Amino acid sequence: MFIAGSHFDVTMMTMNLDHHPTSPDTGPQAPVSAQAQLDLVPELVAKVYEEAPLVVRGRLIEHLLKPLSLLSLVAVANGVFANIALGSGSPVLQVNPEDAQRIGTRDVAALVSHVQQVSVQVVDGLSQILTSSPVLAGSTATAMLLALLAKQAVQRTPIVGNDFDPIS
Repeated sequence: MFIAGSHFDVTMMTMNLDHHPTSPDTGPQAPVSAQAQLDLVPELVAKVYEEAPLVVRGRLIEHLLKPLSLLSLVAVANGVFANIALGSGSPVLQVNPEDAQRIGTRDVAALVSHVQQVSVQVVDGLSQILTSSPVLAGSTATAMLLALLAKQAVQRTPIVGNDFDPIS
């Protein structure tokens, strides 16, 4: 999870475009593993969320909540997202600016971790939201997140046909 002064801050300052961390003391190190990249995504999304205007924060949350059921929302971040979904009073989930302001970076990181397990495509879809926001265009966290999402998409084995159907 994102904590000021945490591994995320160090990684933000020391990662090059190939995602090989460098240390000021020891120089380049081994490539970051696929699992380490997955673990970094929630922290980067949380950092981007922290820097985003309230309207964009709402869009990020709305997008991340799409694949999740109400029951799964109860289990994430002490139910903060379930409360938002129940309180929206609309069949189409809309996160208002007040809700977006109350949601903390730890909550967002927990949500992204959960969504990664349910739908990688939804996490990949964050790219569209991020690139449509001029405010986030100059953000280092946004640039790193977009690069990481692109790298993961290229490395992922494409789904051909219906790979999940045990009968076919």
